[in-house]
Amino acid sequence: MFLALRELAFARTRFGLMGAVIALISVLMVLLSGLSSGLVVDGVSGLLRSPIQGVAFEDGTKTDSAFTRSVVTTADRDAWADRDDVADAELLGTAIVNAKNDDGTPVDLTLFGVERGGFVEPATGEGRALAGEGEVVLSVSAQDEGVQLGDVLTIDRVGTELEVVGFTQDQRTFGHVDTGFLDLRTWQEIHSATPPGQEADAEAYDSASVVALRGVDGLPDLEAGGAATGTDARTIEEAFDSSPGYEAEIMTMDLIKGFLYAISALVVGAFFTLWTVQRTRELAVMRAMGASTPFLLRDGFAQAAILLVGSIAVGLAVGLGLGSLLLGTGMPFELETGPIAVGGVLLLVLGLVGALVATARIARVDPVTALGENR
Repeated sequence: MFLALRELAFARTRFGLMGAVIALISVLMVLLSGLSSGLVVDGVSGLLRSPIQGVAFEDGTKTDSAFTRSVVTTADRDAWADRDDVADAELLGTAIVNAKNDDGTPVDLTLFGVERGGFVEPATGEGRALAGEGEVVLSVSAQDEGVQLGDVLTIDRVGTELEVVGFTQDQRTFGHVDTGFLDLRTWQEIHSATPPGQEADAEAYDSASVVALRGVDGLPDLEAGGAATGTDARTIEEAFDSSPGYEAEIMTMDLIKGFLYAISALVVGAFFTLWTVQRTRELAVMRAMGASTPFLLRDGFAQAAILLVGSIAVGLAVGLGLGSLLLGTGMPFELETGPIAVGGVLLLVLGLVGALVATARIARVDPVTALGENR
């Protein structure tokens, strides 16, 4: 450690530049983690923040955009409800629509048709819960679009009017669109394009998009239940992939972060490789004076660890500061401790791996080099 600290102080400019690079990579990691978490919240928070544990789709429905393609019936719901490991099974309808406010302002919505009083219906933070047909509870984020309590939203092409009676306690979005929770019967009429004041076909009132599930004691046996009911059941996390664009967005962000981690390891490894080559003669002198190879390896590795820990800590602090400025700006950005902590640990571990590979050259340093044999 003595040698490591002396070299850090002596070559502070070199190590300072290297530390700045690592810190900048850490800042980028924090921002990417925040953007990735923000995309998840903005894309599927309508499901993420619900008590739903599993979702049953129509059998054979493709994974992508399955919520808008699937059609299940009350018979499917009843079949799930009869299972011993299922506490609640409710029909849930989903549809992305365009609407207009009282003043003609366009409002994009994902309508969730829910059974009133059921476990899927969210608690309201402002206003009241659904009391009848023709009412809607919106995500609190819809207030940013100018929607207020008492406003009447008119669904395009159908003409159905929905009165805003409440807002959820937190953001509820689906496919990056604010979610509106309404009575299932109203949703069925909108989905079947039934004009206002008219009755839909009996088949329309018997169907929805999926069956929302909650188990008696944890997650129900979805595989067995799906086989018994003839549906395709998935956990709520697996169902996220069926949200529009979710899988492509997350895969893109994961790929970018993967390259970032690889670049970090390569940069650290390259720096310590060059540093080891430049001080080969000094290391040879120490070997000739009796310093053991394990001692030099530990010293070089400790040097890398000190640099990485300090630089990553500074980078995380700066990244969190910059990230806090992005909150509430409209950008899908969320600071979550878990992903950021995991990212910081990965940067440290991969950086140490790169440094370990580089400092392994110390073991091949020949003490004879100290006598100038290479000249």
